[in-house]
Amino acid sequence: MTCRDRASAGFTLIELLVVIAIIAVLAAMLFPVFARAREAARKATCASNLRQIGVALQMYVGDYDECFPNTGDPFLWMGRRWRWPLQSYLAMVGARDPSAPDDPNRSQGFRPAILVCPSDATAGQSWDATSYGYCAALYHSPAQIATMTTADLYTLPSTPCVTQSLAAVEYPAQKAVVGEWLTNHEGEDRGWWEWGGARNYLFADGHVSYLQTSRVRPAITGLPDINLSVGGIAGRDI
Repeated sequence: MTCRDRASAGFTLIELLVVIAIIAVLAAMLFPVFARAREAARKATCASNLRQIGVALQMYVGDYDECFPNTGDPFLWMGRRWRWPLQSYLAMVGARDPSAPDDPNRSQGFRPAILVCPSDATAGQSWDATSYGYCAALYHSPAQIATMTTADLYTLPSTPCVTQSLAAVEYPAQKAVVGEWLTNHEGEDRGWWEWGGARNYLFADGHVSYLQTSRVRPAITGLPDINLSVGGIAGRDI
């Protein structure tokens, strides 16, 4: 066989196997990079969501005598509940479910938009597509917060809601007001009441930070819970 004949014969089996092996190695190297880049983009989108929520919250406070949302609902910290007083400021579409008009956990025609983190696989199934929680210290006084337990947040509490003002925030850059409920970007699902992982937090001054829970100050319960910060609304979470 001449050199020309060999050239026209194409690749040998060994050569094809070498090429396939090289492609496989490159793919194994690049896929994790692509996955990290995709997650970084989702995390950035989540942070952007919280910044927009911060703007909406500031507009609400400006319209309500410099006071934070308080509907008298002790479970207002839950995402499905605090969305309602802020809905018009978030340019959101949705209404209460007509089959259960008194249940704030249910909606009809709700488009979550910036209320859902793109990395949150749980919210759409469990929480009507809401990924962020509102701080209970914004509608309870510091004295009330000092006596509350974690169970008081999700059981039927006897502590009445008390409207809190922006002026009561002593450390705006250190008091979180809204945050991701789960550690959506760490490959694990840890909630507000668990150490480990990290999440995005919105602070009273409007900035957003992605923080490891190890950087969060323990609440009165000893947990990384911005609802029950030591000092309540006047306290610090970082």
